[in-house]
Amino acid sequence: VENSNYLYSWDDFMELGGSIPDTQLEQVIQSQKANQCAMLIYTSGTTGMPKGVMLSHDNITWTAGAVAKDLKLTEKHAMVASYLPLSHIAAQMMDIWVPIKIGALTYFAQPDALKGTLINTLKEVKPTVFLGVPRIWEKMHVEVKENSAKFTGWKKKVFVWVRNTGFKINSKKMLGKNTPMSYRMAKTVFSKGKMSLGLDHCHSFISGAVPLNRETAEFFLSLDIPIGELYGLSESLGLHTISNQNNYRLLSCGKILTGCKNILFQQNKDGIGEICLWGGHIFMGYLESETETTEAIDEEGWLPSGDLGQLDSLGFLYVTGRIKEILITPGGENVPLIPTETLIKKKIPIISNAMLVGDKLKFLSMLLMLKYDINQMSGEPLDKLTLEAINFCQGLGSWASTVTEIVKQQDSLVYKAIQEGINAVNQEATSNEQKIQKWVILEKDFSMYGGELGPTVKLKRHFIAQKYKKQIDRMYH
Repeated sequence: VENSNYLYSWDDFMELGGSIPDTQLEQVIQSQKANQCAMLIYTSGTTGMPKGVMLSHDNITWTAGAVAKDLKLTEKHAMVASYLPLSHIAAQMMDIWVPIKIGALTYFAQPDALKGTLINTLKEVKPTVFLGVPRIWEKMHVEVKENSAKFTGWKKKVFVWVRNTGFKINSKKMLGKNTPMSYRMAKTVFSKGKMSLGLDHCHSFISGAVPLNRETAEFFLSLDIPIGELYGLSESLGLHTISNQNNYRLLSCGKILTGCKNILFQQNKDGIGEICLWGGHIFMGYLESETETTEAIDEEGWLPSGDLGQLDSLGFLYVTGRIKEILITPGGENVPLIPTETLIKKKIPIISNAMLVGDKLKFLSMLLMLKYDINQMSGEPLDKLTLEAINFCQGLGSWASTVTEIVKQQDSLVYKAIQEGINAVNQEATSNEQKIQKWVILEKDFSMYGGELGPTVKLKRHFIAQKYKKQIDRMYH
C-alpha cells in the first residue's frame, strides 16, 4: 500500500468514532430510509463491463428473512465458515446478512482457505450451514476419492456398500419414501466421512455461482451429503431459488424463494424459457445508469435473467443454459456451451476445464486444460499433474507426470484417449455442425491467478478468447 495513512489497526479504527457523540450517530440512523441504497455490489464482468448493482436496506433485510425462513435457520443453527470474497453477493448474504438477521455466528477462514486450509477451518468450526462454490465441492470430492482409494480388504467393501446404500436411500428420500433399516446401519460411516470434512454438524449443504457437475453431486449424495443448489443474480442479492433438507432434487436449484415469483418467458415445446424474477429481492437499479436500469427491469418489476430454465411438476427449477452462452454455427444452429463443456469433463477425466469456441466460424473447436497441481501460496497452476491425472495416464500406459511431458512431447497415449473422449461427445451431437472438429491443450489451467476465472470461478469467456487468440487462430488456419 503506497499511503499508510489509509491503514488502520482494529483498535485505531474503533477509536475513529470516539470523538463523535451518540446523538450524531442516532441522527444518521434515523435519517436512513428502507428504500435507500445500502450497498453497491459489482457484477462479475463475465459478459461485459462490471455494473454497480444498487441494493436497498429493504432488499437486504427482506431477502435475509426469506432465506432464514426457507432454510429453517435460527441462531442455534447458522454457524457459517466464510471464505469467499465478500464482493461475491451470495457469500455476503449467507455470511453477513442472514447471520445478522437471526443473531447467528460467522467464523472467518484463513486468507489461504482456497489454497487448501479451508477443511482445517471447517473441522474447527463445524458449521451447521456451508455454502461451497462447485470448485470447493470438486476439491473435496477428489480428496475423499484419493483417501478411499487407499482402502483394502473389508474397509473397501464396506465403503462400496455404504456408498451404494447412501445413493439408493437418498434417491428414495427425494421421492418422499421412508428410510429403511440399512440407513441406520450406514449412518456411522456417513458420520465419519462428514467428520473428515468438518461437516458432521452441518444440515444445509449448499452450492452456488455455477452448476455443480453430476458426478460430484451424486458422489456426495451417496455419502449422505445432499448438496442443494441455489440460483440467483447479483441483481437479486444472489438468490431466487434455494434448496433445503426437506426440499431437494438432484441437480435442481431448489424452489422459488418465499414471497418471490417466477415466469419462464417464451417457453419452447420442452417447457424451457427465459427465467424472469420478481420479488422483494430485486435491486433498485444500476449506479448512474438509468438507461441500463430501465432496460433491465420492466414497469411491473420483472427482471429477465438471460438464463434458460424449466420447472418440474413439483416446482423445482432446473437451469438448462444461458442465452448468451450459446454458439451459432455457420448453418444457424444454436449450440449451448455449458452442457457440451460439462460432457467433455465427464468423458475425459484428465480434463479440468474446457471451453467451446467457434461462434459464427466454419466449425467448432475446444480449448482443453489438464488437471494441474496448484501453487498453494499464489494459486498459480503448476506444470505438475494432479494425482488423479497421473493415475489416469498410468492407466493408459503413460508415465507422464507433467503438462510439458504431455503437450510438448505430444504423448500419443494421452492424445489418443482425449480424441476418443471427443469422439464420444460428438456421437451425442444432434448434427455434424455441432461436432467438435479440432482441439488444443493449453499449457496452464484457467485460474483466478491468470485472470480467466472470476471470484465465483465462472469462465471469463471474452478475456479467454483474447488471451489465447493465437492458439484459437491456429485451429482455423
